[in-house]
Formats: sequence, C-alpha cells, structure tokens
Amino acid sequence: MAGPTHHSLATPSFDKPVKLLIVVAPYYKDIADQLVAGAVAEAEKAGATTEVIEVPGALEIPTAIGIAGRMSNYDGYVALGCVIRGETTHYETVCNDSSRALTLLGLSGHCIGNGILTVETYDQAAVRAEAAGQNKGGGAAAAALHLVALARRWGKAERGVGFTRELKMAQSEDGQA
Repeated sequence: MAGPTHHSLATPSFDKPVKLLIVVAPYYKDIADQLVAGAVAEAEKAGATTEVIEVPGALEIPTAIGIAGRMSNYDGYVALGCVIRGETTHYETVCNDSSRALTLLGLSGHCIGNGILTVETYDQAAVRAEAAGQNKGGGAAAAALHLVALARRWGKAERGVGFTRELKMAQSEDGQA
C-alpha cells in the first residue's frame, strides 16, 4: 500500500497585480533565507511582487502584519520564521501566541500564509525550509495567494473588513460609538 499523498492547489492567477509583504524573523538566518527564497519564488510564479521585512522574533511577526494591514496597501502577507524547542516553556509561548495572533488577524480579513516553523530540532527545520525540498516558505506564500484570490472573488473594493479608521471617524462625528 502506498503512503499518504499530499495535494497542492494550482497557483491562482490574477487579473490585477498582487503585492505580498513577507515578514521574517531571521533568528536562524540560514533557515529564514531558505523560507524567503521559497516564498519569493512562489509569489513570482503568480506574478506577484514582494517586499521583505525583518523583525526580531516570531512574536513580532503578527504585530508587524497588523501594522502593515492598517497603514499600507498590501494584498497579502507571508509570515516566516523558525522556533526550535529548547529547555524551557518559552517554546510553547512563542508557538502558541504567534499562531493565535496570526489566526486572529486572518479572521479579521488579512490574507496570511503562516510559514513559521515549529520544530524539535534544527535538522527538522532545515528539511522543511529548503526551497528545493519541502519548501514551507513557498507553501506559506501559496496560502496567502489563495486567500487573496478568495478575497478578490468575494470582496468589494469599496468595502473594508472590520472597523477601519474612516468608519470609526464617521461614527464619532455622528455621535455613535
């Protein structure tokens, strides 16, 4: 009997250009570089442009995406980094809190591909990050692109998601909370 197979969706196509922000925590620089290479290559296959920014650690990735979502015009975001289990419970905090924050941002309308590796060993991370191998960075970019495609399919350009600054300002002028 053959082992399990993994199905990957075809790369989406777009009629308007897509801008992705890749937010990476380069604590393990060689792992991060491989994740970024895979993400950029996947974005280019879809004709998307990318910008890469670095943050100090995995916990700062969601905050940077949240700031960019409020203050910039990216269509989607790719979260990249690596957390390797150590001797303390810090691993669980970083894994759980970064994942939860990215999920909350996604539920608020941000199109995010999560490529933060959470592994037991450096070797596990290297295998997963390798752009010519498991390519988890490329997978995260693909996830972001698919979410952008869905947002464009279902969304209206004039309608924002959640409470925008303009909506809050209009409400405060009307005397409503």
